[in-house]
Formats: sequence, C-alpha cells, structure tokens
Amino acid sequence: MTHSPAPATVVIYSGGMDSFTVLHRALREGLDVHALSFDYGQRHRRELEVAARVCRELGVPHQVVDITAIHGLIDNSALTDASRAMPEGDYAEDNLTATVVPNRNMVLLSLAIAKAVNIGAGRVDYGAHGGDHVLYPDCRPAFVEAMNDVAGIANFAPVTIHVPYLRSSKAEILAEGLAMGLDYADTWTCYRGEDLACGRCGSCRERLAAFAAHGAVDPLGYAERPDPTAETERADPDAGES
Repeated sequence: MTHSPAPATVVIYSGGMDSFTVLHRALREGLDVHALSFDYGQRHRRELEVAARVCRELGVPHQVVDITAIHGLIDNSALTDASRAMPEGDYAEDNLTATVVPNRNMVLLSLAIAKAVNIGAGRVDYGAHGGDHVLYPDCRPAFVEAMNDVAGIANFAPVTIHVPYLRSSKAEILAEGLAMGLDYADTWTCYRGEDLACGRCGSCRERLAAFAAHGAVDPLGYAERPDPTAETERADPDAGES
C-alpha cells in the first residue's frame, strides 16, 4: 500500500527559544519540516550556529539565507548596528524601541512563503508571541492576519501562516516545551553574540523571567545572571497578552 507523503511546512527558525519550540511542535505533528534561517547582519549571529547544530542533530533540512545585501536598508536598529549601545532592561516601548529592525518579519515571511510555494508546502510557521506585542508591530495579531490574507492570494498555491503562540506568553511557550522534554540549552536568546548570554538585555531578562515563573533554572550560561525571583511577577503566564 502506498502512503501519501506528510504535508510540508517551512519553519522560520532563528535558533531562539520560541522558534525552537515551534520547530519541535511541527515535528510532533508529523509534518515534513523544512527549517529556514536568515543572516540579515544581526549582531547575535550566534543564533544561526545554534540553529544549524540543532537541525543537524534532528536530521531536519535547514537552509540559511544570506540577505546581508539589504543590511543598509535595515541597519537603523541596535540589533543590526554594532556601533549602537544595546538597550538593557525589561521589554517596554520606552527603552527597547531601538531593537526594532525595520520591516524584518514582512521580509522574512515573504521569503519563507516563496520557499513554501517552491517546495509545495502549504504552511509557514513562525514564533511571534504575545510578549512581543508591546514592542514589535510585526508580531501583533493584526499584522499576522493581514500577512496570512496576502499569503493566500499572492501565488497560485495558497500558503497559511501558522503562529501557534501568537497570544501566548514566553512562560506559556516554555511550559509547553518543558512538557515536551526540550533542552533549552540548545537555543540562543541574547541580543549580544558573545560567548555567554549577557543576562541584561531585554531578551535575556524575558527568558530568565520565564524560567523563574516555572521555578526552573535556565541551562544557558550567563555572564551575569540576575536574581530570578525579581523576574517572576513580570513573567506571569497572563502577561504580555493583547
């Protein structure tokens, strides 16, 4: 008896906690997963090394797309301009707006949709979540819904943008990953690309708060590890929703 091939999806995989969880969730659905990462000149390119290693270990097809040619179009951000000071502190519009990369997710999703059409995949997965809504417009439901509408009509073959954690907090994503037995030592979250995570940037602080909310210890190495009990309230599973 001939079996039909599993439906395919393209997972935008940065190497961070959220996309790591999305990747494993898609694998557990039994999908034919194709991981897609992007080098856009980010200061934290170490995430790409982590993504490549994880995909090798999982046997997942992985493509890193070099889009550094557009760096001059998106360099008005602390994430893409190494001469800028990296903001520190919790996620909030007043102190982390400098980390917004112009139009990043629209660019990345457009390329992922193209790959999906090219390989006959009906879906693109990415890891926007509720905690990002306060800061990043291209992680909010209105943007995702509009892009999903466009993905349905931009090609002869419609593609669905699947964002399983769109209204989930970082702590809720972590809870699902821990329940799946995932090892988050195989992720990179820090906005700095140094040997150890800094523990001070907004991305590190949000990650540490998520682990603290579950009474768990983050397995990643940190140059400076703040007191996790001070982060627990901010990482409450109901936080970050909109």
